[in-house]
Amino acid sequence: MTAAGIAAITELMTEALSRRLKQAEFTSPEQEALLSVLVAASTINELTDNLCAEHRITRAQYNVLRILRGVYPEGHPRSEIACRMLDRAPDITRLLDRLEARRLVRRTRGSEDQRQTVAFITAKGIKLLDAIRPQLDTELNALVGKFSAGECHELSRLCAAIFEGESQEGSR
Repeated sequence: MTAAGIAAITELMTEALSRRLKQAEFTSPEQEALLSVLVAASTINELTDNLCAEHRITRAQYNVLRILRGVYPEGHPRSEIACRMLDRAPDITRLLDRLEARRLVRRTRGSEDQRQTVAFITAKGIKLLDAIRPQLDTELNALVGKFSAGECHELSRLCAAIFEGESQEGSR
């Protein structure tokens, strides 16, 4: 991309963020970039929250179902679900209790450690994900569909630079 093209995109980003936050200036490019990431994440979370609410589940519950579907027909213990969550949930047990009450997941005692329970997605849970997925894909694609594949990869790379630093510090 040319320098003029980058400048035009930067100007659009600044204008959009300024309008959204009703703020004319930012103290630094770093502040503007971080605020942009936070506003984008909030937009995606709100969209996902609204769609999940239509199906009477929370975004965290959707995430648990998505995680369990990824290993279907196997399951995961609570600790494995917790470390795979997009947003850290403080009480995975209660999340699983609510999903189990709706028969979206089932739990059994672990074969090696009887103190540990393993959660599995049920057919009803899969059916719910199948109902949510097309609409969620459509709405999320409307947000990022304007980006080229290269821009999507670049966005992923830039975001990874932020959260990789977090995970490395957390392991110290």
